[in-house]
Amino acid sequence: MRESGILMPVSSLPGPYGIGCFGKAAFQFVDFLSAAGQTIWQLLPLSPTGYGDSPYQSCSAFAGNPYFVDLETLEKEGLLTAADLKAKSWGKNPLEVDYGTLYVSRFAVLRKAYAAWRSQCAGLHGCTYYYPDDYYAFTLANEDWLEDYALYMALKVANKMKNWVEWDAPYRRRDKAALAAFAAANEEEIGFWKFVQYKFSVQWQAVKTYANEKGVQILGDIPIYVSADSVDAWVGGKLFELDADGRFARVAGCPPDYFSADGQLWGNPLYDWAYHKKTGYAWWIQRVRHALGIYDLLRIDHFRGFDTYWAIPATSTTARTGKWENGPGMELFDALEAALGKLPIIAEDLGELFPSVRKLLADSTFPGMKVLQFAFGGGDNEYLPHNHVKNGVVYPGTHDNTTLTDWWENGASEKEKATAAAYLHLTPCKPTAKEVAAVKTAAARTALLRAALGSVADRAIIPMYDWLGLGAEAHLNTPGKLGGNWAWRAKAGFGSKALAAQIEAECAVYCRCNADVQNVKESAI
Repeated sequence: MRESGILMPVSSLPGPYGIGCFGKAAFQFVDFLSAAGQTIWQLLPLSPTGYGDSPYQSCSAFAGNPYFVDLETLEKEGLLTAADLKAKSWGKNPLEVDYGTLYVSRFAVLRKAYAAWRSQCAGLHGCTYYYPDDYYAFTLANEDWLEDYALYMALKVANKMKNWVEWDAPYRRRDKAALAAFAAANEEEIGFWKFVQYKFSVQWQAVKTYANEKGVQILGDIPIYVSADSVDAWVGGKLFELDADGRFARVAGCPPDYFSADGQLWGNPLYDWAYHKKTGYAWWIQRVRHALGIYDLLRIDHFRGFDTYWAIPATSTTARTGKWENGPGMELFDALEAALGKLPIIAEDLGELFPSVRKLLADSTFPGMKVLQFAFGGGDNEYLPHNHVKNGVVYPGTHDNTTLTDWWENGASEKEKATAAAYLHLTPCKPTAKEVAAVKTAAARTALLRAALGSVADRAIIPMYDWLGLGAEAHLNTPGKLGGNWAWRAKAGFGSKALAAQIEAECAVYCRCNADVQNVKESAI
């Protein structure tokens, strides 16, 4: 079946408390997707945001973002009051996430909710605290990562959120006696971080179940690497390349490319793939199993890094000093499928692709990605729709690209615009500069959307901001730019019935509309 879906970060949903979350707007967006005949909701990683407010630089490869816990649901559970919510600042602009303000307000309110929850559970069944059965079930099912995560976050708080490499040696080196003593003295703080993850899990599973019942699958996203400032790096040790002093020897990034003339210095620790092989790739099996409990489909970011990856000395200040190294290749995916069965993975196969990367993609049978904003530089470009393949996913642009409107008005070169205008039949086949300049932005955007929907690729994913025709204000992330990313939020009421009908009609023309989805009558977002 040919499918279509919409890329919409949870953080970009509207709502009153500074950032999108798992509340009413999330369920309404599912209704919107269903009404629009869509079968996929693609997300950015649901993990906590880290350096640069990026969900790709998280403090944990397993934990969920505390910001996504719906406060109104906690209020209904008697854990918060309306006064608690009104007392805090949530940012001045409802169309942007103010991460600095959010950090202060959200955690203060979540701590109030935790205190109220502890109070509700105090003295039950003759125990000092007796928590709900589903809480105990959650902690037991997730103990492989939850215990370390909660301890790590409590230590982060005690150390004023410093990177773990700056902690005192007993904590930095994970001295068992020191950690046991800290845990005993900080039981309540550790409990807070477990509580937040419990509420995240319960609320997200409710959203996911609702989406699945409406015929909508969740397409999640996991980064290939973990952050240097993360519980994974603190606990992992042998999982990563280390020097003689136990520090990270080399870090991740990518060479000069479309986005940056100097390349990108991400700073993530690199995996010691020889060690992973010795363990049968146990950590990766744990990670992907966990992800497939959260999502239905899984996009793996920087897939090419499993074939060859750019390794940069940890002391470097630019990615130019890196070199290519070999990754685990199919051996990793064979191990994953032996443990987990056929994997519903989409490979983010963008960037400089060697023949070996293309072979790995073919051997894996995972669908790759085609991005229209990369298609019009000239020649028989592989991203042009006539070169797409059935086992693929087509996008107008990814979260790293700007919107179609901004691309046409500001991002595309004159050559790209002329090529696109001719290819999309917006002008004669050899247009003059005047003929290209006469093409209206709305017409170019519509033509590009239809080119994506008309692709032979099995799946087409359109970012929500492109359906809305938004400009640079909705650009989610500019690689290499620190600050001002991941902030876009949609206006309340963006998901109108008229827009849903328009999307359904556009997708139906190209046989991508889910005729079986239930038309939803509920009020629009």
